[in-house]
Amino acid sequence: MPNPKGHPESLEPHKFKSGGDEPLTEQLNIRIPRSLHQRLQQLYDKAEFCRDAIKKALDEHDASAS
Repeated sequence: MPNPKGHPESLEPHKFKSGGDEPLTEQLNIRIPRSLHQRLQQLYDKAEFCRDAIKKALDEHDASAS
């Protein structure tokens, strides 16, 4: 009988990756207006775009708080 969970090695290429050194371990769920969601859907890599936008906003916030 085959393993119902499949082969773990077949899952290896599907792990979440980012361009940075830090692993993507946390999740963030937010609510946004439909118009913004539609614009995000048109992007090729919307998750990376959102990560970059949040990081940029936090960096600007930290710079202005200093």
